[in-house]
Amino acid sequence: MKIRILSFLLLIVTNVFSQNNLKNLLKMYNTESIPYISVTQLQKTASKLILLDVREKKEFKISHLKNAKFVGYTNFNLKETLKKIPNKMSKIVVYCSLGIRSEDIAEKLKVAGYTNVLNLYGGIFEWKNKGNPVFDSNGKATDKMHVFSKEWSKWLLKGKKVYE
Repeated sequence: MKIRILSFLLLIVTNVFSQNNLKNLLKMYNTESIPYISVTQLQKTASKLILLDVREKKEFKISHLKNAKFVGYTNFNLKETLKKIPNKMSKIVVYCSLGIRSEDIAEKLKVAGYTNVLNLYGGIFEWKNKGNPVFDSNGKATDKMHVFSKEWSKWLLKGKKVYE
């Protein structure tokens, strides 16, 4: 019984500590010019939103959120995105691994006149960490997650880490 209680307390402390570290990490890299949407909020409204994955193609192929559109980061093309989403009032959620690259792309969308753009807090890693499904390039549920780099891999707590 003592072991269960200690394990439970350790889990809670680790989760709180991890969330505080994620919060600090995002504050270090983001200006918060784009409002966040939490994983919980996204779970409730995902079918009513346009999801844009701003990671690189190799990351997207391994896993992405259901119905997400790939727009990329390094080769992001605003003109192509404007064609895909002509209604600038559309509710859009952008995401990447943790929510850092996605803020950059969301800012570009905002400058282009999109008025309802949100950034997924903690990105696809937080989505997966909360036990939500991700899908491969064939549309099948997968446990694999591209972790971008060894440094960022520590933020993924669930799933099989893939580095290439």
